[in-house]
Amino acid sequence: DAKKLVRSPSGLRMVPEHRAARSPFGLDEPPWVPDKECPRCMQCDTKFDFITRKHHCRRCGKCFCDKCCSKKVPLPRMCFVDPVRQCAECALVSQKETEFYDKQLKVLMNGATFFVTLGTSDKSELMVCRLSNNQRYLVLDGDSHYEIEIIQISTVQILTEGFTPGGGNTRAVGMILQYKVPGSDEVMQMKFTAGEDFSCNKKLSAAWLAAMHKVSK
Repeated sequence: DAKKLVRSPSGLRMVPEHRAARSPFGLDEPPWVPDKECPRCMQCDTKFDFITRKHHCRRCGKCFCDKCCSKKVPLPRMCFVDPVRQCAECALVSQKETEFYDKQLKVLMNGATFFVTLGTSDKSELMVCRLSNNQRYLVLDGDSHYEIEIIQISTVQILTEGFTPGGGNTRAVGMILQYKVPGSDEVMQMKFTAGEDFSCNKKLSAAWLAAMHKVSK
C-alpha cells in the first residue's frame, strides 16, 4: 500500500495514502488541550511562565512542564517517523507497544504453518498463516486461500498443553478463531493446530500463537 509523508504539529508521520488502508492497530492523533485552557502542568500543577514552558504530550494531547513530559519515545501506532515527546504515563504504554511492533507483529507477518479446520468439518488442511504487510488481514495459504479481516475477528482462544499439577509450563499448540463474515451476522470458526507429524518449527508455531494472543488484546 502506498504511503505518504505528512507533517502535523506533533511531528512527521508516514501514513497510508488511503485511510481505508490504515492498520487496525493505528491511533488517531489526539486534539491538543488549548494553551489558554492550561495555565498549569496537568501532572505536577507547576504554573507556566517564561521560564517554565508548556509541552503537549503527543499521545494524550495534555499540557505538561518539561520535567513531566521530557521523554521522547517511538509511537508506531500513530505512524511517527521519529520518537516524540510524551508524558511519563503515555511513555510507558508506548514503550510496551513498541515491543509489540518490533517483535510480535514481525513474527505474525513472517508466518507459521498449521493444520486448519474450518467450522465443524472433520478434515484439516495444511496452511501457511501470516499477517498481511498492511496488518489488516490474516492470510491463509494452502490448497485453499482465505483472507480474514483482523477487525472482523471476535474471539481468539489459544489452546495449550503441558500443564502439570506441580505448576509446569504450558506451551501453545493451537488456536480457535471466530470471525464475522463481512456483510452478514454469520460467525465462522477456524481451528489451528501445530502439527506433530510434519517438519515445521514448533518454536516458531508457538511464538506465532503467542503473538496472535497479544493481537487479540
